[in-house]
Amino acid sequence: MFKQEQTFIEEKIKAILEAEGIQTEPLIWSRIPFVGHWGITTSFFKLAARNKHFHPEMDVKKRAAFIADIVCQNLALGDNFEKSESVNGYLNIYFDTVIFANRTINTILMDKADYGRGAAGKKVMVEFSQPNTHKAFHVGHLRNMVLGDAVCRMLEFAGYEVIRANYIGDIGLHVIKWLWNYINYHHGEAPPAKGVTRWMGDLYAEAIRRLEKNPQFEDEVRTLFLKWDVKDEEILKLWEKTRKWSLDAFNAVYDLLDIRFDKVYFESEMEDAGKEVVEQLIKAGIAKDERPNGAVIVDLDELLHTENKLRVLVILRSDGTSLYSTKDLALAIRKFEEYSLDQSVYVIDVRQSLYMQQIFKTLELLGYEWAKNCYHLAYEIVNLPGNVTIASREGAIVLLEDLIDEAEKRARMIVDEKNPELSEQTKSDVARKVALGALKYSLLSRDNTKVITFDWDSAMDVNGQAAPYIQYAYVRANSILRKVHFAIPEKAESSYTLTEAEVELVDILSRFSQEVEKGAQEMRPLLIANYAYDLAKAFSNFYNLCPVLNAEKHMRNFRLALTAASRQVIKNSLDLLGIQVPEVM
Repeated sequence: MFKQEQTFIEEKIKAILEAEGIQTEPLIWSRIPFVGHWGITTSFFKLAARNKHFHPEMDVKKRAAFIADIVCQNLALGDNFEKSESVNGYLNIYFDTVIFANRTINTILMDKADYGRGAAGKKVMVEFSQPNTHKAFHVGHLRNMVLGDAVCRMLEFAGYEVIRANYIGDIGLHVIKWLWNYINYHHGEAPPAKGVTRWMGDLYAEAIRRLEKNPQFEDEVRTLFLKWDVKDEEILKLWEKTRKWSLDAFNAVYDLLDIRFDKVYFESEMEDAGKEVVEQLIKAGIAKDERPNGAVIVDLDELLHTENKLRVLVILRSDGTSLYSTKDLALAIRKFEEYSLDQSVYVIDVRQSLYMQQIFKTLELLGYEWAKNCYHLAYEIVNLPGNVTIASREGAIVLLEDLIDEAEKRARMIVDEKNPELSEQTKSDVARKVALGALKYSLLSRDNTKVITFDWDSAMDVNGQAAPYIQYAYVRANSILRKVHFAIPEKAESSYTLTEAEVELVDILSRFSQEVEKGAQEMRPLLIANYAYDLAKAFSNFYNLCPVLNAEKHMRNFRLALTAASRQVIKNSLDLLGIQVPEVM
């Protein structure tokens, strides 16, 4: 917000330094932690180390402090600044409090949905969701989806060119087992009109149970897989038909959660390309072909002279059928060939960490320099209450549709309590936004690498760190502005001493772009989730302590503008998490 003034100050500092015979270089500024005043700081240690001729009798520390003193003594500040000070080699410059508050609010009111937007410029593909067809969607999938979506939103807002990719597991042993079960025990059945993924998941769990009780059927499954591999017409037709049942159900979930993709890859598309990569690895002497008695492997520890670190990656079965690794190698290559990426991000379960390292290192050994730009964004599992790990093969799952239904019922209770006079349609719309917001926030407000045990009381808390509390802060701001028919002053012009609650709120609002940049760089939606909560808490404190509509006119206009700015940034923050805000609640 003070870029123009900062440039002006830098030019003055440069002139002061050159007059002293000090060779200059670009200054690096950072914000001073807020303690009642807003300011920026820069260090002169690097400059002191470079200019050894300037008072050579001094060490770097003393020289830096001396340079900071000279600059501070000779620097004439403009009207927008309050003071400057030299502290142990650092120059601190403080903004005028009233001007800073006004400019912060006015920038938000002017930029609106673009407030805090950056201009990073790099091209990044984020691969997330990656569901398997012929299985159910459960709460474990939800963490992957909302994490990937939030990371994409943050990167886009920070100025990256983002390609949202989904890699759907439409083939593999799990699909073949489902098909085997369907052909033998459910042939001709169609999925129900509602609950398609539940039905698909039930048939998969049933297939696992049958095969565990009757291991002799595994040969039939292998034979079926080989038929698919040689493109048997009847098997392909059934596979395509049943796959579509899953894909249609997936798309309905994505629409509900407001998640979109720019590119969808399928495992089945990578079969041939993956086998070509395997042949390249064999010819290059990177992979060992131990067929027919063994598989095709890459012994990474042997190749890299490490001991039990990256171990062995199996890239093709002994019968010539593919594995996840076969296709993941080909997919990585295709991504960079198609999009010339600066970075490729994989949002995948932390339990696949070793596997992802093996894939990246194998690509690096094959000569792909960009393999170093592949990044595994790992996340931990979601447990049921009682510390039961979700696993689709065992049927111990909370289906996503059931989770959303239950969330909506609980959200409806909140809406009925807060605003019983709303129409039925409005109540349903609000309950849907509150429910989905609660689910998403409960997963994004924890560190990616922490195990989550899902808890309804925490997720739906209207008084604690949860989406309903943050959404309610937005609604409170909305209710104030509605009473003045959204006639918001065009500019904030505070001319009085701000209260502590107002100062705290302005400070948090001013930090939004900084939080966005850091959150995008670290790919941690947790930072935005925490920021949104801190902002809602600061606004609620302001709301309770500072009258707006009944304040004196000069205060009233500033506080209306501050309310509108808070409302906007709450919305911007939640947008980055994929959470919608209701207008009433």
